Amino acid sequence: MIRALGVTKRFGKTTALDGLDLEAAPGQVVALLGPNGAGKTTFVRAVATLLRVDGGELLVAGHDARREPAAVRRMIGLAGQFAAVEPVMTGRENLEMVARLFGLGSRDAKRAVSAVLEQMGLCEAADKPVRAYSGGMRRRLDLGASLVGQPRLLLLDEPTTGLDPRSRNELWDAIRALAERGTGVLLTTQYLDEADRLASEIVIIDHGRAVASGTPADLKRRTGGKVVEVHTRNRGDLPLVARALAYLDHGGPRVDEATRKVSIALEGASPLSAAIQAVEASGAEVEDIALRQPSLDEVFLALTSAPRAPSTQFAKEGK
Repeated sequence: MIRALGVTKRFGKTTALDGLDLEAAPGQVVALLGPNGAGKTTFVRAVATLLRVDGGELLVAGHDARREPAAVRRMIGLAGQFAAVEPVMTGRENLEMVARLFGLGSRDAKRAVSAVLEQMGLCEAADKPVRAYSGGMRRRLDLGASLVGQPRLLLLDEPTTGLDPRSRNELWDAIRALAERGTGVLLTTQYLDEADRLASEIVIIDHGRAVASGTPADLKRRTGGKVVEVHTRNRGDLPLVARALAYLDHGGPRVDEATRKVSIALEGASPLSAAIQAVEASGAEVEDIALRQPSLDEVFLALTSAPRAPSTQFAKEGK
């Protein structure tokens, strides 16, 4: 559905895409991850023919995005970071307007709109003004607007930003249903759990290049090692545990005060038993010690040059 080979894009002296390679199959949810400024939105805009790449090959459903933009546009739907719906119109009126802009006749537009309203679970609210919709309903309506033209590829740029957990789950269900029906989905997101749950393939980009790709499970295995998580009974014991574990890994432990958790990657010669002994010797009161695979968050941090989140602390000096 998408084939990018050595795609480049520059804005003055800034290189947004620097030889990006990416492939996405039909009926597949592909998540594009990367730090802010990595080139995610630039690539989505290039696939949507909203900007022209400077070099490389970019094919969408077999059509060259630079030489055949009109053909590409007939294949795609796009939902940006904010719901682009008209609040004074009803949900049905919004969709019918978009359907007519796609070139559908009145009868075909009504038929397509009815199908999308059913697909998005918006039939009951279809004839209510959009200003009365919740944030999640607006996002579903915006997603529906990108579907009335029956695209083969749907481009979603951070579609769940700002949504509450219930609304996010509802939108996730809608995206899964689209993929099951054969629609290809290219998704950019800042929520790594979203990519983990939705994507069958993840591409991590940094500085405009793909640095890793694979299924979520493949990427976690590729990072290697295991992670020990220690939950303390009291926040005051977190420094004790962090200091005790700091000697097991050169990268240092990560401390999350909100959840009273210290985590550290164990590599090769650092057995779980050594971590348990170190924690016991620290004198900290511990509620739980667990061994698990690396999370997608940890894979992301290991593979990109993005700085660690502000809440992340390190026990070693100079980290």
